[in-house]
Amino acid sequence: MIEPTSESELIGRAQSGDAEAFAALARSYERRLLLLALHYCRDRHDAEDLSQEVWLKAFRAIKSFRGESSFYTWLRQITINAFLNERRALGGARVVELDAWEASRRDCGGAAHEEEEQIALPLARTPRGVEESLEQQFLVARVLDALGDLTPQQRLIFLLKHQEGMTYEEISAAVGCSAGTTKKALFRAVLKLRERLGVAPRAADYKPLPVRKSC
Repeated sequence: MIEPTSESELIGRAQSGDAEAFAALARSYERRLLLLALHYCRDRHDAEDLSQEVWLKAFRAIKSFRGESSFYTWLRQITINAFLNERRALGGARVVELDAWEASRRDCGGAAHEEEEQIALPLARTPRGVEESLEQQFLVARVLDALGDLTPQQRLIFLLKHQEGMTYEEISAAVGCSAGTTKKALFRAVLKLRERLGVAPRAADYKPLPVRKSC
């Protein structure tokens, strides 16, 4: 049998019940999803358990994939759902902190401040040389280590924005909250990281992300 080389062929075979084709698909994305789970869980065993759960769910649901998004986007949504389900299983409210912020907006009569906040992240920098590249790698490592100071919701949104490169709207749809709520959670996450790392925003070094403050 001639092995297919395209992802679409592998997907078609997997949807027909070919476990080897699904395994080939998994090999293409398992490291990326495991890395996302590891940064979210902060524990290798928990990350591996969640990853296995994701692949099991993906295998069972592969026939439902219709190609309306990329295969990785479909897998990532299953992963996000697994993260959220884990939080519910641990007894935590799904979006406690974010819902509290939305409630504060209502308490203020729904009026939103127009003040613009600039979120600046060291992860957004582009190194210019070897020395700066090493400095950047060290700083990124410190940021990832500091993720443990964030709430699970803040950590998830931070990773989806700055590791996965998703837009506010995409994150909001993925986790089930408003774009404004997503921006607020990211703003709080970055403030916590700055405090932990002792990093002050500098316009020349960081790429700004505009966020509107509310109330």
